[in-house]
Amino acid sequence: MANLPTEMTAIEITKFGGPDVLAPCIRPVPEPGHEDVLVKVAAAGVNRPDVLQRLGGYSPPPGASDIPGLEISGTVAAVGAGVTKYKVGDSLCALVAGGGYAEYCVAPEAQCLDIPVGFDMVRAAAIPETFFTVWTNVFDRGRLQGGETFLVHGGASGIGTTAIQLAKSFGARVFTTASTDVKCREIEKLGAERAINYRDEDFVEVVKELTEGRGVDLILDMVGGDYIQRNISALAVEGRLVHIAFLGGASAEVNFAPVMMKRLTITGSTLRPQSVQAKADIGARLEEKVWPLLSAGSVGPVMDSVFPLTEAAAAHARIDDSSHIGKIVLQV
Repeated sequence: MANLPTEMTAIEITKFGGPDVLAPCIRPVPEPGHEDVLVKVAAAGVNRPDVLQRLGGYSPPPGASDIPGLEISGTVAAVGAGVTKYKVGDSLCALVAGGGYAEYCVAPEAQCLDIPVGFDMVRAAAIPETFFTVWTNVFDRGRLQGGETFLVHGGASGIGTTAIQLAKSFGARVFTTASTDVKCREIEKLGAERAINYRDEDFVEVVKELTEGRGVDLILDMVGGDYIQRNISALAVEGRLVHIAFLGGASAEVNFAPVMMKRLTITGSTLRPQSVQAKADIGARLEEKVWPLLSAGSVGPVMDSVFPLTEAAAAHARIDDSSHIGKIVLQV
């Protein structure tokens, strides 16, 4: 750790609450473990799990930093003794379990990936959390295949814009929901065959019409609540429903008869608590299947806005008002 500062600016959650509880602070620069790299952070993505942590609903896993931030880009400032792939000065992006909203952040080497060709640091920071989440839930758990039909809720979010592009790239028919006509038009440009304004239309009726009454093969949902029963209604025989969040509530009264009659699969996952090895396995599949698409420019993060690190509160206000389309990033 020679020639490195001992202290850094970071953003901490001073108490649970609204965006204004995020405040700059001075923290010690963390030291990398045996198989970790210390990254001089260039940019950090802002995600819904950060908002949940700010509200007190998503605690860091044991051993993780209390500083929010689950994805970063930057250059390697120091390496642990067991690191083999990266050296000081290398550029990378990484999925982390916390600590991203800071000038320096420790990342397991196994969760680091090379920056795709043509990407600057800001766009690179917008990749890991959403692409890891979409890949593991849509393609691993959801088993989406070319030729199948796919509905993703929240199509204008970072997750939604990523899921639309990847599903389309791998040959699926893609439908999505969003809250305004403006968002619907924008996300149809990404490859969604039909974006449904859920304030004006019933997504169950629309997807049934689009699939000639059959329903969709896969739904990726972050709403929950009263969407759970409606999702079950919208699924085809042998359909799959994958939950990744519950913005509308985690509880619902559900009639399971159609689950049995249609032989449905209902599953879900959270990424943050999974092991380093599990995340490394997802990263390896991304490197093989998705990184070539990113480097070719055929898919990529949709960028909404960029804020300075010290204006993390404003970035969270932007994500809270739900008017954004795509990713919000903090630049250090």
